[in-house]
Amino acid sequence: MHDLATMPPRLFVPAPIAAGTPIALGDAASRHAQVLRLQPGSEVVLFDGRGGQWAARIDAITRREVTATALAHDAIERELTLPVTLALAMPAGERMDTVVEKATELGATQVVPLHAERSVLRLAGERAAKRQAHWQAIAVAACEQCGRNRVPTVRAPQPLAAWLAGMEAPGASGQARWLLGWRDARPWPVVTASSPAALTLLSGPEGGFTADEEALARSRGFVVVGLGARVLRADTAPLAALAALSLAAG
Repeated sequence: MHDLATMPPRLFVPAPIAAGTPIALGDAASRHAQVLRLQPGSEVVLFDGRGGQWAARIDAITRREVTATALAHDAIERELTLPVTLALAMPAGERMDTVVEKATELGATQVVPLHAERSVLRLAGERAAKRQAHWQAIAVAACEQCGRNRVPTVRAPQPLAAWLAGMEAPGASGQARWLLGWRDARPWPVVTASSPAALTLLSGPEGGFTADEEALARSRGFVVVGLGARVLRADTAPLAALAALSLAAG
């Protein structure tokens, strides 16, 4: 019933969807529908990020707009049982694009791009806003591909210290905080659906966080956990952690 391999094309619609009500798909979904060469009458699956998905039918296609009508709602969800926020020092080049895409596929509920002392990529102002919008669009496309019906939020890039300062007090709401590292690291924990209630993963830049940054993270309740004997790159480590979590709490 929910075989993604045989499912009609999936399109994200940012506006609320209601059964029987024609809806304009928006610029991104309309372009996607046109690239797929869909026609009036084509079956599609729509989701608006508010839960579940809709069986729908394309009504009309013009150069500027595609409209569809939602027919029936399916409440299926494909989220992890453990909400996971991934906060990471941004890798340079296109590697951050890949991290956002794969983190979405692996179930992260939020991605927080950070700059640390050893970060190569630093963004601010209009450039930061453009990259945030770009990464959010990547998350939407990844949800369309992998079957998720809730789109993770990609936060605006910010300094590590400012982000840590804005966090709740350690231990609040039964949330766990893990810093991926190797100095005095605990072995990778086994996670079950019942413990913890939510998790924040913090991953550093190439070369890792400085001792002062690590101490600051520890003061905010982060526990250093390791990912094995090999040294993983800045864009590999968070994805390895998410993959392990998706198997344990998926």
